[in-house]
Amino acid sequence: MNPFLRLLNELETPVCRRWSRAHQRPWLLHPFALISRLGNGLFWYSLMVVLPIVDGLDGLEAALHMLLMSGVALVLYKSLKGRTRRIRPCHYAADIAASVPPLDRYSFPSGHTLHAVNFSTIALFYYPQLGWLLVPFTLLVAMSRVVLGLHYPTDVIVAFAVGLGLAYSSLLLVA
Repeated sequence: MNPFLRLLNELETPVCRRWSRAHQRPWLLHPFALISRLGNGLFWYSLMVVLPIVDGLDGLEAALHMLLMSGVALVLYKSLKGRTRRIRPCHYAADIAASVPPLDRYSFPSGHTLHAVNFSTIALFYYPQLGWLLVPFTLLVAMSRVVLGLHYPTDVIVAFAVGLGLAYSSLLLVA
């Protein structure tokens, strides 16, 4: 393992231990598991379907923008995961349980967070009135990844920055 990642894992594992204790509290685990499942794509793709129905061509433009950027985000995310190959906290430390099964092998960056930030930023450009829903949902998706024992905090922080950067870059092209 890369010495830098090993050091980072050692520094972040205590935080992951504390946050992943949610599996001991079903009343906390179940909402985070649901948020994470919705963040797999169901919430975002449902939003993309609803926008054109509710707002016609303007909604279609926003949905297509989100869809296009989801492809760009996916390619970037897969490339980063393949290069860094950071071991998930639940695989690194035996006392950190994965409260839900991981979708893939590696941890860095958090794809859920990267996509949530990317989608929300683009959607908020077109529909700022959705902030009351999208901002808390995006933050909960990001938190859920650490709570569920699947990601380190830096996986989420970097994914947040990358998702924001991608979204803003694409918005510069349409603004």
